[in-house]
This record gives sequence, structure tokens and C-alpha cells, in this order.
Amino acid sequence: MRSIWNGAISFGLVSIPIKLVNATESHSISFRQIHLEDGGRIRYRKVCELEEKEVSGTEIGKGYEDADGTIIPITDEDLSHLPLPTAKTIEIVAFVPADRIDPLQMDAAYYLAAGGAPAAKPYTLLREALKRSNKVAIAKFALRGRERLGMLRVVEDAIAMHGLLWPDEVRAPQGVAPDTKVTVNDKELDLADALMDTLGEIDLEDLHDEYREALEEVVAAKAAGETPPEAPEPARGGKVLDLMAALEKSVREAKESRGEEPAEVRHLPQRKTSSRATPKPAPGRKSTSKTATATAKKTASAKKSTAAKKTAAKKTTAKKATSASTAAAAKKKTTAKKATPRKRSA
Repeated sequence: MRSIWNGAISFGLVSIPIKLVNATESHSISFRQIHLEDGGRIRYRKVCELEEKEVSGTEIGKGYEDADGTIIPITDEDLSHLPLPTAKTIEIVAFVPADRIDPLQMDAAYYLAAGGAPAAKPYTLLREALKRSNKVAIAKFALRGRERLGMLRVVEDAIAMHGLLWPDEVRAPQGVAPDTKVTVNDKELDLADALMDTLGEIDLEDLHDEYREALEEVVAAKAAGETPPEAPEPARGGKVLDLMAALEKSVREAKESRGEEPAEVRHLPQRKTSSRATPKPAPGRKSTSKTATATAKKTASAKKSTAAKKTAAKKTTAKKATSASTAAAAKKKTTAKKATPRKRSA
């Protein structure tokens, strides 16, 4: 790997010659700007505005524009004599636990390669000291025209350095969180935990850039004069307004995507509004079932017979009462006739 910076690590009175190399690389597909009418390439030419002519890279230097518009030339020699100890040195200033570093501060990553055989011993010493302490080193260094902050840590058998933003370069999250006051209940948290457990962990090596792969297919099809593949229709899911329903559905789909059985979702029991259901007979007990059926039939017949007798008795009693009342009425009528005096004749 080609080094982009040569210098040394300052570890107290120990100096470790190192080379700085990029630890990451970009695989993104880049495009060129073209003229739509004829496909011609659009290029940017560097032109001197005083002479109005194009200049080459060897004729271009650095300059600082003052407030009044004056340009002050700054040469590489001027930068090499900066009054800074970090101009060519990665100066370690502290050792802190790794969790003290806010991930928001993380910037570009580099590998620190030992600069020759004399650097092997102090390089290994620093690496092993970082391993045993379970800490990271905080350092200051100068790169590309500015002083930067860095974090040194061990990656396998190498020392890596992450560029860090200065604390005042990280914005506070003011106005980002929702203003509406909401309450999350325990059941919603339980479902969220279940979804997290279902999704589980993943090996980052299994992840890949699907957008880049799809873009490569389009480029290959266009180069071959074929029709580019069309995007699949996105699934049209109903709008879920209930958070609980959304969580339950997410858990089910996550389990199904992993080939697992759907998640068991327990609901509160409902109140019974109907009579008890007749229990199903246990297998292998047919005779008991038949006996129970016969007994039930006999009981039903006995109940019908008793009901019929009661009905007949009621009818008989009613007839007797009707006859008695009729006789009493007739007797009263006869008595009344006898008690009526006869009118005497004049």
C-alpha cells in the first residue's frame, strides 16, 4: 500500500518511525459529465483569470485570500517550517478507555506501518501496551494543511489510527428529538425486545452494496445494447396506525424470513358470554360415551314424563276449581230466589 504521509509516533521519549497508509477504500461507481446532445465529455480546465489561459498542475500553488481580497502565496516550504511539534510527528497526549470516544467524532481511518527495521521494537512495544491496558491512545498530528486529532488502537497485529473531529466540530442534537410527549408501555417494549432478539446478530462480512451491484447490471446491459433490468414492484403494505400491530407483524415477518415458526403473541382472555361447551370424549372410551348418552336420554325422558304429569295434575285441579265455583254460584242463586217475599194482593 502506498504511504500518504511519513513521520514518527512520539511516545514520551520514544520515537517510532512510521508510514501512514489509507485503511479504507471506496468501491462506489463514479460517473463523468457528458454533453447530452453528442455525448462529448465535459471537462473543467484550470484557467488563470489574469492571463485567461489554461495552466498545468506544475504551475499551480497555494495562496491565502485576505479580507481585502489580497492573495498571500504559501509554499510547501512555508508549511514544512510550521512552529508545531506535530508537523511530522503523531504526538500521543493521553491514554483513555475506548468508550470515552464518541462515535460521532470518528473520521477517516489509517494504518500505521513501521518505518523499517529500527521501528519494529518500539512499534511492538506500543502495540502490546495498548493491548494489555485495554485503552486507546489520543494523539495530535498535522495532515493536509491542518492539525488533527487521532485515536490509536490495535487491529490484529497492526496499529490503526482513526482521525477524530475536534469536540467543537460535533453539533449538539438540539431540536432533533420529537417535541410531542409520548409514553411507551411495557408491552410495547417487550415486543420491541422480541423483534431485536428475532433479528439477532449478523456477520458484517455478509453485508454488501446492493445498490452498486444493481448499478453494475444497468451499465453492463447498456454496454451490450440490451434493455436495462426493471426494478421490482415494491410491496404495497397497508398503512399500520397501531404501533402494537406493527411490532407484532414485524416479529412474525422476521421469524418467517429466518425460516422460524411465527412468533407466539399472547392476548388477554375474553369474558365468557355463552354456556360451557360440551367437552369432547377422550379417545379410547367409546363405551363410557355411549353409557353417558343413554343415561342422558333416560334423564330427559324422565324429565318429560314428570313435566307431563304435572301439567295433567294442574289441568285436573283447574277443572275441579271451575266446577266448585260453578256449583257455589248456582246454590247462591237458588237461595236468593227462596228468600224473595211474595207480594200480597189487595
